[in-house]
Amino acid sequence: MKKALIFASVASMIDQFNMHNIQILQELGYQVDVACNFEFGSTTSQERVKEFKDELKNIDVNIYHIPVPRKVDAIKDIAEAYKKTERLISQNKYDIVHCHSPIGGVIARLACKKHRKNGTKVIYTVHGFHFFSGAPLKNWVIFYPIERWLSRYTDVLITINKEDYNRAKKLFRAGMVEYVPGVGVNIKKFNEISVDRIQKRKELGIPEGAFLVLSVGELNKNKNHETIIKAIAKLQNPNVYYMICGQGVLEDYLKNLAKGLGLEKQVKLLGYRRDIAEIGKVSDVFVLPSFREGLSVALMEAMALGLPIVCSKIRGNVDLIEDGKGGYLVEVYDVEQFANSINKLLENVYLNNKMGKHNRVFIKKFDIENVKKIMREIYNTV
Repeated sequence: MKKALIFASVASMIDQFNMHNIQILQELGYQVDVACNFEFGSTTSQERVKEFKDELKNIDVNIYHIPVPRKVDAIKDIAEAYKKTERLISQNKYDIVHCHSPIGGVIARLACKKHRKNGTKVIYTVHGFHFFSGAPLKNWVIFYPIERWLSRYTDVLITINKEDYNRAKKLFRAGMVEYVPGVGVNIKKFNEISVDRIQKRKELGIPEGAFLVLSVGELNKNKNHETIIKAIAKLQNPNVYYMICGQGVLEDYLKNLAKGLGLEKQVKLLGYRRDIAEIGKVSDVFVLPSFREGLSVALMEAMALGLPIVCSKIRGNVDLIEDGKGGYLVEVYDVEQFANSINKLLENVYLNNKMGKHNRVFIKKFDIENVKKIMREIYNTV
């Protein structure tokens, strides 16, 4: 039987973005294994990671814990992860290794170097290069040469936004460079969601008539939630509430920031949630102020729910939102403009609905079925 390995830094990367890849490979006759860090670093809860491991076992997927670190300067840990990965690949003689995430991509491709000579095909999906237009110089100095060098050991390099695709196609040496429209969003699922708005808002502690702003993402510096908290403060409107679904190292900082601005009742940090679609259904606008994205799943899901968007004008986001049509594109640090954009949607219900309807139509090209079709072709071709 043919064998395939799905490799990533953390379990949540596979849970959230790779289950359809596992399904496709199994349908094509592969025994699929998964290797990642199951103990540390996931953006989901440890309870969810445990459930995920059981789900993989139930569909006959072998799982392997590889202690992949999240920091690029953890050289000793990266070396240890590399040794374990190379040993795993040597033992199981995979036909395909499909790797994800920057550090995971480095480890897997180095571990596959000699095995490619024996027929192993290496696929690397880039969920957003760390170097991009407007990125800090250190990102270009550190990440660009590494990715360019490793591209020569990559049979298929998959990009999920147009900026990364154009750069990789022009400058990298991978066997093939492909564009796939993200990891896909299940349009049918989001169209079918029904929720009691009054009851759900009561459960969340949100007044029925309040204007609800929603963000989804890890509580870290890159997601830039503090800019929206400051924007909400500028509105000086007690009827505007801001909810963030996600967990992370900046939880206490964000809580203290909200408290210091007198917003402790209006800003709610909900932690890891399993009901994000239902929360989105009772929200009025989705905001994504990130410094860096590949092609945000949270943003695509918000569009599928029919929400207008206010997001940072960065790579990936500009593939999804045209300023003034599906929402507003704002410079990352511009608190004033984020506040103004949210206020426009607060004051104009017609505009809010119009942008939401536009997003429902536009996002159809990113439907999961389209992505699965492309991935099936890639797996068949390689």
